[in-house]
Amino acid sequence: MLAVLSIRNIVLIEALDLDFRSGLTVLTGETGAGKSIVLDSLSLALGARGDAGLVRAGAEQGHVVSIYDLPEDHPARETARGQGIDVEGDLIIRRVQAGDGRSRAFINDQPVSVNLLRSVGADLVEIHGQHDDRALVDIAAHRSILDAFAGHSTLVADCAATWRAWQTLENRRRVAEERVEDAKRDEDYLRHALEELEDLDPQDNEEDELSARRQHLMASEKLASDLEDALSVVSGDGASDMQIAAILRKFDRRRDEAPDLINPVIEGLDAALAALDQARIMIEDAKRAADFDPRDLENVEERLFALRGLARKHGTQPDALPDVLDKVRASLAEIDGGTEELEALTVQAAEAKTVFEASAKALSASRKDAATRLETAIHEELAPLKLDAARFFAIVEDASSSPSQHGVDTVSFEIQTNPGSKPGPLLKVASGGELSRILLALKVALADRGSAPTLVFDEIDTAVGGAVSDAIGERLARLAENVQVLSVTHAPQVAAKADHHLLIAKSVDASADTTRTKVTPLDENARHEEIARMLSGADITSEARAAAGRLIRAAE
Repeated sequence: MLAVLSIRNIVLIEALDLDFRSGLTVLTGETGAGKSIVLDSLSLALGARGDAGLVRAGAEQGHVVSIYDLPEDHPARETARGQGIDVEGDLIIRRVQAGDGRSRAFINDQPVSVNLLRSVGADLVEIHGQHDDRALVDIAAHRSILDAFAGHSTLVADCAATWRAWQTLENRRRVAEERVEDAKRDEDYLRHALEELEDLDPQDNEEDELSARRQHLMASEKLASDLEDALSVVSGDGASDMQIAAILRKFDRRRDEAPDLINPVIEGLDAALAALDQARIMIEDAKRAADFDPRDLENVEERLFALRGLARKHGTQPDALPDVLDKVRASLAEIDGGTEELEALTVQAAEAKTVFEASAKALSASRKDAATRLETAIHEELAPLKLDAARFFAIVEDASSSPSQHGVDTVSFEIQTNPGSKPGPLLKVASGGELSRILLALKVALADRGSAPTLVFDEIDTAVGGAVSDAIGERLARLAENVQVLSVTHAPQVAAKADHHLLIAKSVDASADTTRTKVTPLDENARHEEIARMLSGADITSEARAAAGRLIRAAE
């Protein structure tokens, strides 16, 4: 709850320190005394828009400090803690407003953004007036208000959990589907590539081996050609051995003519002939040893060119073709495996969707039941507030076409102020006074559920009679049994039901040409006198004092 509000140099307030307690606290005072300044200061501390006009004349800056006594697990603490703020002990919010329009915000003396301050402040205090722009008016909040009234937090949590589980699987399914679709677009190409690669069956380091063998075969081809030429010389047509043999035959026929001359020649020619025959044998042996087959070179070159051509097609080196083959096989396996994964994820996502739909259906049924109970509870409060002709509707509509973590419902609050009139949104149908009383009825119905620990009602009893004011006071007192309630009021019937009473007054120092607003806690006697003033005006009569006494005793 709000424990302390400290204000410095804001409009007419020079210095003000207020202590607040649990229960119902009323703030009263004459029109223009400064009640709105106190609320504006509190709003500033909660993250409302800053304005240089809030700074007291003559001051460079103003500031507001609000201190809150909260449970350790309060949402405001959790929000601040999530931003790395130390929230041990009291939660202290400070807002500094400079005269040049700039403002700064602090939580437990740590600088924070105004957005964070506003987020934390929303969990601390709700300020409601005749033209309230939150809670009831904001249709986005109606579902959470109904859920708070229903008290089905477990159903809400289950619905959110099953939604997240479904969406996680659905996202995985979509990713798998996109991956399979992308892969399938390349499937024909991959299968053709696989066929080419498997037909060629490239091996590791095959290009180097083929290149080396090609060089060897090309060298063998040249050697074979040279050996063939040599063999042709020694044993082909017109070879030397045939010529030598012919000469030898001539000299052999003439051996007897000059044996001393011819015999050595014949011996030499015989030796030459034998040498040539030996050379032929050696050449033929070498040719056989070379074992060159032109088809081998042709096959090697064909294989080498095929490897290099396929490598160019895949934009890589021939030695990398085995890796390309492995990748193509893996891609095709991924297509097959991805299809299986997609099928499994599709089944899982469908099952998760069914679980979510069952959870959302249970939550929807609970909401519809709660809506009926909420309508009944509010109708019971409207008659004493002189709105017995009005009808409140908590409408739960199907939104299964756009499900969310909140389920499959939209929730809206509408009001019918007069029989036969068309129900409509609260802000459009209800007048300011009606809206504030409907809001009060809703807050009473919610009691301590779905509410900030501190509720502030700003003159919600304006323009209503005594009986309605008495009913408003009774309901504020009932609310104060569960949460801290602050009410700015002009109704003595409301003030009489308060646990604590603060009087706001304005004083003028003519000599210093200054006006100040001050706030005074009232004891029982002073409170009695203030309620009498509220009944009779500036001139307090004995009848007014007696009536004030009756109001206080009735409240007690």
